[in-house]
Amino acid sequence: MVNRKIPRTMSTQHPDNVNIPFFSESSILKGDEEVREAYYAYSHLGCEEQMWDYEGKDVDVYVVKKLLSRYSQFFFDNILGKDVFLTFRIPNPSVERGEAKIALEVLESIPRSYDCAEIFYGKDTSPVFEVILPMTSSHFELERIYQYYLRFVVGKAKMLVADITVEEWTGKFKPEKIDVIPLFEDKNYVLNCDSIIKKFISDKELDYFRVFLAKSDLAMNYGGFSSNVYLKTALYKLKLLEKETGIEIYPIVGFGSPPFRGNLRPNNAKEIAKDWREVYTLTIQSAFKYDYPEKKVVKGIEDIKLIKPSLKRAKEAEELEIANRYSECYRKSVVKLADIVNAMSVHVPRRRARKLHIGLFGYSREVNGISLPRAIPFCCSLYSLGIPPELIGLGLLEDKYLSELLELYRDEVEFALRFFSKNVCEKLGFSEIFGWKKLKEFGFEVDNFELAEEIYDAFRKNRINLLSEKILQSAKLRGFLG
Repeated sequence: MVNRKIPRTMSTQHPDNVNIPFFSESSILKGDEEVREAYYAYSHLGCEEQMWDYEGKDVDVYVVKKLLSRYSQFFFDNILGKDVFLTFRIPNPSVERGEAKIALEVLESIPRSYDCAEIFYGKDTSPVFEVILPMTSSHFELERIYQYYLRFVVGKAKMLVADITVEEWTGKFKPEKIDVIPLFEDKNYVLNCDSIIKKFISDKELDYFRVFLAKSDLAMNYGGFSSNVYLKTALYKLKLLEKETGIEIYPIVGFGSPPFRGNLRPNNAKEIAKDWREVYTLTIQSAFKYDYPEKKVVKGIEDIKLIKPSLKRAKEAEELEIANRYSECYRKSVVKLADIVNAMSVHVPRRRARKLHIGLFGYSREVNGISLPRAIPFCCSLYSLGIPPELIGLGLLEDKYLSELLELYRDEVEFALRFFSKNVCEKLGFSEIFGWKKLKEFGFEVDNFELAEEIYDAFRKNRINLLSEKILQSAKLRGFLG
């Protein structure tokens, strides 16, 4: 029996919002504003967990101290680490070599946060005891983080410094261990997450294990519809692992607002939580939080909490053949879209003080050997031009598979078509890729989103100020940036 609260909702720092939060002084959230955001997510919106992201951005390392000192009454009533949670996402040293030592710095900061909370609460309490490791590809990567904390953070307490131990000199190092949450982002690792986790947990005494499955990265690499099938398959495998080991598994999935990235918005939160009942923790990203009235946001979060999650109901995905066929069509198509997407993405407004994910200080996303922007500017670029990412490759899919796919995801396709422009699609030479003529044959209404033509015209004529204005206008209509 798990003796802690497992959060149902995790507020994240994904920069997919159109509107600027009322507590932000500029369009780009940074520093103390993200501390305020964490408090706002807990106190006003009802999120039980805040992901504190150290990956690819400058981050306030004194977040625990600032939260407890600035919002003391709230955190007296809601204990950090017991009632509400702060979970660090660290860089993966095996992949992000330029930021590898940041991961070690974050691990070193955890005992300092513990000391701060102990003074604040006057008792033994751990405000931070979990870290998320992105781009996990093996159990060794998890073990390195786990062992480093045990051996080099907590372990140095007994080491001698001149005449005394480190512990006698600076105080105890707590918590004595941390939990590592793997974040699986690529198809191969998502579909084999059970075997990777099994190797990691085999020599540990655990009551439960949390695992994070990415939606956006799967969609970027294999298409939105295929990513759903791969996630369902992974969730089924996690159910089998839970049954085999007796350790309760609590999956987290990163849902964004566009159907391509998860389709989770305040007005459909209950339906998504039902459809994905196998997922225990759903991410509440920035568009969800800031692009709808606060009352609707709070209700959407409450709706998620009302749905009882159950990994037990997970079943094996039956659409793997369709997913693999569609994935091939999607990947062929993305190669042809790369130039226009990369050119357009530089005009997408920034919402967080993130470092660029290219070159020395980061990484780009690659599909079939081509570099693409991250998922949010990717989606925003395509939606702005009237060629939504949900529709990529549909025209190349054989009719029998297309028929089955459209039956499964009719609502998502209809949403995307509201913002589709057949005129822009034809001007760009992508009609075959997006298959809008086929969609008409299958009974879908294909109209012409006129704002996309205005955006394309401003882009083509390099009218930068008008382009930025129109991109935001389009984003407000759909309720998310990307």
